[in-house]
Amino acid sequence: MKTKFFALFLAVALLSGCYGYMHFYPAQGPLAAQTPLPVFKAKFSDFSGGAITMPFVDGEVCRGNWTRVQPTTSANGAQTVSAAGKPDMAAVWDAVYGPGFYTAHVLGSYYYGTAVLKGDRGSSVDLEFVREDRGEEHHDVRGVARDNKGNVYKVVF
Repeated sequence: MKTKFFALFLAVALLSGCYGYMHFYPAQGPLAAQTPLPVFKAKFSDFSGGAITMPFVDGEVCRGNWTRVQPTTSANGAQTVSAAGKPDMAAVWDAVYGPGFYTAHVLGSYYYGTAVLKGDRGSSVDLEFVREDRGEEHHDVRGVARDNKGNVYKVVF
Protein backbone atom coordinates (compact mmCIF):
# COMPACT_ATOMS: atom_id res chain seq x y z
CA MET A 1 0.00 0.00 0.00
CA LYS A 2 2.78 2.44 0.90
CA THR A 3 4.57 1.65 -2.36
CA LYS A 4 1.46 2.45 -4.42
CA PHE A 5 0.92 5.69 -2.51
CA PHE A 6 4.56 6.72 -2.96
CA ALA A 7 4.44 5.95 -6.70
CA LEU A 8 1.24 7.99 -7.10
CA PHE A 9 2.69 10.87 -5.08
CA LEU A 10 5.90 10.82 -7.13
CA ALA A 11 3.99 10.81 -10.42
CA VAL A 12 1.81 13.75 -9.36
CA ALA A 13 4.85 15.68 -8.11
CA LEU A 14 6.77 15.13 -11.34
CA LEU A 15 3.84 16.12 -13.52
CA SER A 16 3.05 19.22 -11.49
CA GLY A 17 6.51 20.77 -11.93
CA CYS A 18 7.40 20.38 -8.30
CA TYR A 19 9.41 22.93 -6.42
CA GLY A 20 10.19 23.83 -2.88
CA TYR A 21 11.61 26.59 -0.77
CA MET A 22 14.61 27.00 1.46
CA HIS A 23 15.32 29.86 3.83
CA PHE A 24 18.78 31.32 4.39
CA TYR A 25 19.24 32.69 7.92
CA PRO A 26 22.47 34.68 8.49
CA ALA A 27 24.39 33.02 11.33
CA GLN A 28 27.73 34.86 11.09
CA GLY A 29 29.06 37.89 9.29
CA PRO A 30 27.81 41.41 8.51
CA LEU A 31 24.23 40.36 7.73
CA ALA A 32 23.93 38.51 11.08
CA ALA A 33 24.54 41.83 12.87
CA GLN A 34 21.56 43.55 11.24
CA THR A 35 18.29 44.17 13.04
CA PRO A 36 15.89 42.87 11.96
CA LEU A 37 17.74 39.83 10.69
CA PRO A 38 17.33 39.53 6.91
CA VAL A 39 16.06 36.14 5.73
CA PHE A 40 16.37 35.07 2.11
CA LYS A 41 13.82 32.70 0.60
CA ALA A 42 15.09 30.65 -2.32
CA LYS A 43 12.95 28.59 -4.66
CA PHE A 44 14.30 25.33 -6.00
CA SER A 45 12.87 23.15 -8.73
CA ASP A 46 12.72 19.40 -8.68
CA PHE A 47 13.71 17.23 -5.76
CA SER A 48 16.46 15.34 -7.56
CA GLY A 49 18.53 18.28 -8.83
CA GLY A 50 17.57 21.47 -10.57
CA ALA A 51 17.49 25.25 -10.58
CA ILE A 52 17.67 27.50 -7.53
CA THR A 53 16.66 31.17 -7.59
CA MET A 54 17.22 33.41 -4.58
CA PRO A 55 16.38 37.11 -4.27
CA PHE A 56 19.40 38.44 -2.39
CA VAL A 57 20.76 41.65 -0.87
CA ASP A 58 19.59 44.95 -2.43
CA GLY A 59 17.52 43.25 -5.13
CA GLU A 60 20.33 41.13 -6.55
CA VAL A 61 19.16 37.73 -7.79
CA CYS A 62 21.36 34.66 -7.37
CA ARG A 63 20.86 31.61 -9.56
CA GLY A 64 22.41 28.21 -9.90
CA ASN A 65 21.72 24.52 -10.16
CA TRP A 66 21.93 22.05 -7.33
CA THR A 67 22.98 18.48 -7.80
CA ARG A 68 22.78 15.42 -5.67
CA VAL A 69 26.15 13.84 -5.17
CA GLN A 70 25.65 10.25 -6.25
CA PRO A 71 26.60 7.50 -3.80
CA THR A 72 29.30 4.99 -4.62
CA THR A 73 29.36 1.33 -3.68
CA SER A 74 32.38 0.15 -1.77
CA ALA A 75 33.97 -3.31 -2.00
CA ASN A 76 31.83 -4.55 0.91
CA GLY A 77 28.62 -3.39 -0.80
CA ALA A 78 27.95 -0.35 1.39
CA GLN A 79 26.82 2.81 -0.37
CA THR A 80 28.32 6.09 0.79
CA VAL A 81 28.90 9.57 -0.47
CA SER A 82 32.13 11.35 0.12
CA ALA A 83 31.44 15.04 0.45
CA ALA A 84 32.28 16.65 -2.87
CA GLY A 85 31.77 20.25 -1.87
CA LYS A 86 34.43 22.77 -1.17
CA PRO A 87 36.88 21.41 1.40
CA ASP A 88 36.56 24.34 3.80
CA MET A 89 32.75 23.96 4.07
CA ALA A 90 33.26 21.48 6.94
CA ALA A 91 34.09 24.44 9.17
CA VAL A 92 30.87 26.17 8.07
CA TRP A 93 28.79 23.12 9.07
CA ASP A 94 30.45 23.03 12.48
CA ALA A 95 30.07 26.79 12.97
CA VAL A 96 26.33 26.63 12.31
CA TYR A 97 25.34 23.29 13.91
CA GLY A 98 28.08 22.78 16.49
CA PRO A 99 31.52 21.18 16.73
CA GLY A 100 31.74 17.74 15.13
CA PHE A 101 28.47 18.04 13.21
CA TYR A 102 30.13 17.71 9.82
CA THR A 103 31.92 14.49 10.74
CA ALA A 104 28.89 12.97 12.50
CA HIS A 105 26.08 13.95 10.10
CA VAL A 106 27.42 15.15 6.74
CA LEU A 107 30.51 13.16 5.90
CA GLY A 108 29.37 9.93 4.25
CA SER A 109 25.72 11.00 4.07
CA TYR A 110 23.72 9.11 1.45
CA TYR A 111 21.59 12.15 0.52
CA TYR A 112 23.96 15.04 -0.08
CA GLY A 113 23.45 18.06 -2.35
CA THR A 114 25.61 20.97 -3.39
CA ALA A 115 25.28 24.14 -5.46
CA VAL A 116 27.00 27.40 -6.33
CA LEU A 117 24.67 30.36 -6.84
CA LYS A 118 25.91 33.33 -8.84
CA GLY A 119 24.38 36.77 -8.53
CA ASP A 120 23.75 39.25 -11.32
CA ARG A 121 25.88 41.81 -9.40
CA GLY A 122 28.87 39.65 -8.49
CA SER A 123 27.71 37.77 -5.40
CA SER A 124 28.49 34.08 -5.07
CA VAL A 125 26.92 31.64 -2.60
CA ASP A 126 28.21 28.12 -1.87
CA LEU A 127 25.42 25.83 -0.64
CA GLU A 128 25.48 22.33 0.81
CA PHE A 129 22.68 20.27 2.35
CA VAL A 130 22.00 16.76 3.59
CA ARG A 131 18.90 14.73 4.30
CA GLU A 132 19.10 12.58 7.37
CA ASP A 133 16.70 9.66 7.60
CA ARG A 134 15.25 9.17 11.04
CA GLY A 135 12.77 6.40 10.44
CA GLU A 136 10.37 5.67 7.64
CA GLU A 137 8.50 8.98 7.66
CA HIS A 138 10.99 11.34 9.29
CA HIS A 139 13.56 13.15 7.19
CA ASP A 140 15.55 16.13 8.38
CA VAL A 141 17.01 18.30 5.63
CA ARG A 142 19.67 20.68 6.87
CA GLY A 143 22.01 22.95 5.07
CA VAL A 144 24.61 25.66 5.24
CA ALA A 145 25.76 28.35 2.87
CA ARG A 146 28.54 30.88 2.64
CA ASP A 147 28.73 33.93 0.40
CA ASN A 148 31.71 35.85 -0.93
CA LYS A 149 30.94 38.80 1.37
CA GLY A 150 31.84 37.08 4.65
CA ASN A 151 28.39 35.77 5.62
CA VAL A 152 27.53 32.25 6.79
CA TYR A 153 23.93 30.98 6.68
CA LYS A 154 21.86 28.28 8.28
CA VAL A 155 19.67 26.86 5.52
CA VAL A 156 16.24 25.51 6.51
CA PHE A 157 13.91 23.58 4.19
